[in-house]
Amino acid sequence: MHLSPLTRRRYAQFKANRRGYYSLWIFLFLFVTTLFSEFIANDKPLIVKHDDHYYFPIFKEYPETTFGGEFETETSYRDPFVQKLITSKGWMLFPLIPYSYNTVNYNLPVPAPAPPSRENWLGTDDQGRDVLARLMYGFRISVLFGLTLTLFSSLIGVTAGAVQGYFGGLTDLLFQRFIEIWSGMPVLYLLIILASLVQPNFWWLLSLMLMFSWMSLVGVVRAEFLRARNLDYVKAARALGLSTPRILVRHLLPNAMVATLTFMPFILNGSITTLTSLDFLGFGLPLGSPSLGEMLNQGKNNLHAPWLGITAFMVLATMLTLLIFVGEAVRDAFDPRKTTV
Repeated sequence: MHLSPLTRRRYAQFKANRRGYYSLWIFLFLFVTTLFSEFIANDKPLIVKHDDHYYFPIFKEYPETTFGGEFETETSYRDPFVQKLITSKGWMLFPLIPYSYNTVNYNLPVPAPAPPSRENWLGTDDQGRDVLARLMYGFRISVLFGLTLTLFSSLIGVTAGAVQGYFGGLTDLLFQRFIEIWSGMPVLYLLIILASLVQPNFWWLLSLMLMFSWMSLVGVVRAEFLRARNLDYVKAARALGLSTPRILVRHLLPNAMVATLTFMPFILNGSITTLTSLDFLGFGLPLGSPSLGEMLNQGKNNLHAPWLGITAFMVLATMLTLLIFVGEAVRDAFDPRKTTV
C-alpha cells in the first residue's frame, strides 16, 4: 500500500514515541483477547462429545434430554449429574476459566467473597462470581462503550463545528449560544436523575451520554474551519462551482481531522471513566452486568476483601494509562514541530 510522505512522517513520529507505540500494542492485545471472552471464560464447554456426536454449547443451546437427562430446559454443564451423564458416553472440553461473568460458584470452601485460589485465580465477589471472568467481560463492555460513544460523538461534534466555522455569521452565533447553555447543564446529575426513572441499558446510556459528549470537539473543529474558509484554495473551489458539501468534506475536513484524531484517545478515556462512575454509583448498566465500576463499589463495600478493589483499580488504571500514552503519541505524530531523529 502506497503511503504519502506526510503519512509516513506521521507514522515515524508515532513509532518514535516508544511508550505510546508499545502501549497501543498492549491495549490492542488486551482488547482483542477480551473480544473472545466467551471462549476463554464460560460455564459452557467449548466442545461436547456424547454418544459419537459432537455438540458446541457456546453456539447453540441444548436441552438436558440431549444427553440423557430428564428436563427439556437448557443443560447446566456444571451440574455433577449432567457431567456424569456426558462423561459416561463421551467427554467435554471446558474453557481455560470455567466460569462466565454471572456464574455463581456454590462450592466455595469459605463464605463469599472468597480469596484467590487455584479454582478462582482472582477470587470471587460477594455473590460468589469469579472476579477474573467478570473483569474480562467488564473490560470488553467498557472499551466497546467508550469506542462507540467516541465515534458517534466525534461525528456529531465534527459536523457541528464544520457548519459553525464554514458559514459563520448568525449560524455560528446561534450555535455558540446553544452550546453555552447546553454545556452548562449538570450532566452527571441529569444522568443520575434519568437513570433513576428508566431502567438503563447499554444503548440507553449511550444515547443519553451522546447528548452531551459531542461538544468536546466542536471548538477545535470550528476554529479550523474559521481559519481555512477564506484561504485561496477554498475561494478557488467556490469559484470553480464546487458544492458546499464537497468543499467541506474534501478540502476542509482533512485539516480538521488532525485535531480530531489528537483528541479522540482522551475522549475515549472520558467515556470509559463516565460509565465506570455511573456503575459505581449504581446508575449505570443493569444489575448483574459485568462492570468495572460495580466491582469498585464491591471493593468499597467489602474492605475485608482487598482483592476486589485492588484488582478493579489496577485494571482500570492500566487501561486509562495505556490510552493516555497512545493519545500522547498521536499528538506527537500530528505535531508539525516534532521531527524524528
